[in-house]
Amino acid sequence: MRIAIIGSGFSSLAASCYLAKAGYEVDVYEKNATIGGRARQLKAKGFTFDIGPTWYWMPDVFEKFFADFGKKTSDYFELEKLSPAYKVFFEENNALEIADNLPEIVQLFESIEEGSGQKLQSFIKEAQSNYDIAIKDLVYRPGDSVLELITPQTALKVTQFFTTISSTVKSKFKDYRLQQILEFPVLFLGAKPSNTPGFYSFMNYADFGLGTWHPKGGMYKVVEAMEQLAIELGVKFHVDANVEKIHITNGKAVGLKVNGTTMPLDVVLSGADYHFTETLLEEKHRQYTEKYWDKKTFAPSSLLFYVAFDKKIENVNHHTLFFDAAFEQHAVEIYDTKQWPKNPLFYASFPSKTDSSFAPSTGEAATFLIPLAIDLEDTPEIREKYFDLIMERFERLTNQSVREHILFKESFCVNDFKKDYNSYKGNAYGLANILTQTAFLRPKIKSKKVSNLYFTGQLTVPGPGVPPALISGKIASDKIIKEAKL
Repeated sequence: MRIAIIGSGFSSLAASCYLAKAGYEVDVYEKNATIGGRARQLKAKGFTFDIGPTWYWMPDVFEKFFADFGKKTSDYFELEKLSPAYKVFFEENNALEIADNLPEIVQLFESIEEGSGQKLQSFIKEAQSNYDIAIKDLVYRPGDSVLELITPQTALKVTQFFTTISSTVKSKFKDYRLQQILEFPVLFLGAKPSNTPGFYSFMNYADFGLGTWHPKGGMYKVVEAMEQLAIELGVKFHVDANVEKIHITNGKAVGLKVNGTTMPLDVVLSGADYHFTETLLEEKHRQYTEKYWDKKTFAPSSLLFYVAFDKKIENVNHHTLFFDAAFEQHAVEIYDTKQWPKNPLFYASFPSKTDSSFAPSTGEAATFLIPLAIDLEDTPEIREKYFDLIMERFERLTNQSVREHILFKESFCVNDFKKDYNSYKGNAYGLANILTQTAFLRPKIKSKKVSNLYFTGQLTVPGPGVPPALISGKIASDKIIKEAKL
């Protein structure tokens, strides 16, 4: 039985491995020149950049994936735990480093706010309990029914689904810096803390309990590892393969039109943008209307800059966050007023601080990211304006001059997400994980209109992020294996 997978992001790669292991003939079609979906790589002037994800969290999810094939991550790439995990700037001469272990983080909290150390220990204990329930059980469910969420464990935590991360954190910690550090991890879920259920504190355990890691060579090494595993299992990859149409006969997908040629198939699994995938169908075969998508709350888009410097950058860590602007105001501009932010928070990654493969010995590779509302006007002039804005702040906060040391700069924004990934309104992370878009309330893994069409990725369960993408690939493949028997 032949399965065609559209797209080659993390969820597609994971699904391809599970399906090939189960005995299916698997072909993956990627529209771009290299695989990886949003996790591609850029090389220029001796520098290397991860175009997409740069954070390696939840190492247990990666280990579980490779273990399903009798492998370990160390069979494919080397991991290093970052110490400190990351640095956060609040304003000039006011920055905090987050250690790689909970006892030191507890000491940091206590030094800032008396009594907060013990509160943090209690908070993280609860977060770990939530993590055990969510990551070891709930997130591997297919999102078919509300009953998937009702277990003896979740019944004890029901109130946490009707409070928010923000209210929970602010009831325990009064210092604004501690609040923002504890609210920050849920940004990986693509939603603002004031809209995210308190149960999602499990992301704080992912942060403080499991730590922040770096795969040597970058996140693209994880893509290459999964590709290698897939090839070992018999998966065939096709790049520069633009899927133009899904052919339907009697309610079943029978072929893909790829670069003008129709490829026969038995099952279609799309890891591409869900909305885009349905545009490959005649309207009568689509599950969701344009009105449905327009009403959804999407995770942010991003403005990214990949910058090569001809000198070492000082006073920064591998991961550095700049929270010197109003956290809540930026969130309002992303989700409510949907406008370009006046004074945005931003993030910077300097992987060459950890990994010499990213830059020459005298230089530094950097990625700067500004979270944005989706579907904004995107012009070269606007991009340059925001680069100048964050560079001015960056130089002031880190007390150094860097702009004259730029060797290379490339940007990526809303228009690129649309062009390269067919991303709905240029979103970067999929649907936000708010209460009304959790589990069974997300777009379905299986089409209700086309009997052998399935979906995987950040618009389905369990949601945005690299570890959830691996899990989504497993959920979708399990469903196919169960329903499309060999």
